[in-house]
Amino acid sequence: MSKKVAVAMIGCGGMSGHHARVLKRNADAQVAAACDVKEEIVQNYINNNLADVPTRPQVFTDVRRMLKEVEPDAVFICTPHTLHYEQGMLALDSRCHVFMEKPMVTSADHAYKLARKVKETRKVFVIGYNTPCTPEFNFLRDQIRKKAFGKLELVVGYITQNWLKGTLGTWRQKPELSGGGQAYDSGAHLLNSLCWSVESNVGEVFAYLDNCGSPVDINSSINVRFENGVMASIVISGNCPPGGGTHMAFVFDGGRVEIDGWGGSWIRVFDQSGLIKYPPIHGKPQSPDDNFINAVLGRDEPRTSPANGIVHSELMDAIYESSRTGKPARPKRRRKGS
Repeated sequence: MSKKVAVAMIGCGGMSGHHARVLKRNADAQVAAACDVKEEIVQNYINNNLADVPTRPQVFTDVRRMLKEVEPDAVFICTPHTLHYEQGMLALDSRCHVFMEKPMVTSADHAYKLARKVKETRKVFVIGYNTPCTPEFNFLRDQIRKKAFGKLELVVGYITQNWLKGTLGTWRQKPELSGGGQAYDSGAHLLNSLCWSVESNVGEVFAYLDNCGSPVDINSSINVRFENGVMASIVISGNCPPGGGTHMAFVFDGGRVEIDGWGGSWIRVFDQSGLIKYPPIHGKPQSPDDNFINAVLGRDEPRTSPANGIVHSELMDAIYESSRTGKPARPKRRRKGS
């Protein structure tokens, strides 16, 4: 591997631009190439996000050609959701470490296959979820593991965004590209915050979805029972201007933790005596991008993995099945080795 981690960007949309700007500030990374369906899109992407880097990234419109000619150390996959699986498998076959924008994939079957490929190649693979890289959520998960506030019993949360109008006319409202709506998009952050913290397989799901006239889900009301007994109620709103908001509460039999489930930017901790004014939270937040580069260089453990993508995919499959049938749904979990 070169002194800097050579990164190739697959997809040159808005989130990819964010990742490019974060990587530009990382002294251990270099964006070596970028790829999208049209050269004009890639050139504009570089001009807008990477015009001032010492070496201009190479421009491609074919992913296979880029991987073959550039031979990058790592790729960032920031394309429509239903393309993630094929592009992820291709990158791993090309011996690349992979940063995958959320959601990892759009079916549990693909999640298991991708996880198996990661295991075979022994490459670093992370998913672009926000909260696992924050001290607040690492504190929360540690308290759950230690049962510092007793047994975790319930979780409640919501996320709101003006998503319906904000994504009108884009691929995000085309099921063949998005795989679903707001629950799979911004809602993925909240649902992963739930699953990443609870650390249990999903047992059963009952969900109501409302498309609000869109081809994909906009509003969701989701009830989850995990195999470890924790119950959760999550509301995802995609039709709530202005801006966006979020709140989660983890309810124990000896306390409560309220937290920003979208970005982990704030936390309130309560024990049996009330609010803990200065909870012992240590460490600094890092971006998923920096965690990925540090993991590739062997300096840090990946904060997410395909295992998180599997649980999230099983949950989403069950959410859509329950909404379709009007009945509770159980994830169709694979046996080990399958």
